[in-house]
Amino acid sequence: MLTGDGAVGNQAFDAGADEILSSPVFGAGLPAEAERHLREAALSYHSGDVAEQHLFEARRIAPTHVAVLIALYRFYFYKNRLEDTLEIARTCLTRAAIDNSLPLDWREVRRGDAAFDSYDAVLPRFFMFVLKGYAYLQLRLGEYEEGREAANKLLELDPTDKVGATLLISVLDGMEAEDVD
Repeated sequence: MLTGDGAVGNQAFDAGADEILSSPVFGAGLPAEAERHLREAALSYHSGDVAEQHLFEARRIAPTHVAVLIALYRFYFYKNRLEDTLEIARTCLTRAAIDNSLPLDWREVRRGDAAFDSYDAVLPRFFMFVLKGYAYLQLRLGEYEEGREAANKLLELDPTDKVGATLLISVLDGMEAEDVD
């Protein structure tokens, strides 16, 4: 059900991330040198150590820029380094909380704290995509309770389920049913 290539959780994160990065809110302000390192990391993806060094340099230059954080997230995820991916997801959650003036603990975020119901509201949507990625990673790492809590929070913030929390919850239900059998 949860595949190594991220079929359930990461496709939505990647699609959302690409759209969010194209927004002037997040695409602006990346120093040229950091952008160059991101390009070099992409070109040297096949050589993990080289790519990672470029990502580290980009992060040194622009440590909280969303483009850098998403590049690190994707790199670690597709290299199947899920613990490292989770660390970046936590950093992204903090960044998204700060950008949205939300509590730093995602558990304390309430539906009325931001325009979560507006798909056009880029900052709240980024928070939701990051929370979905975080929930998905928790499931992949076997932390079902934490993953369910995050997915339920996502559904609370997005009751129309534009981001796809119910899919994560149904996968988790299936995984837990398999564990019982």
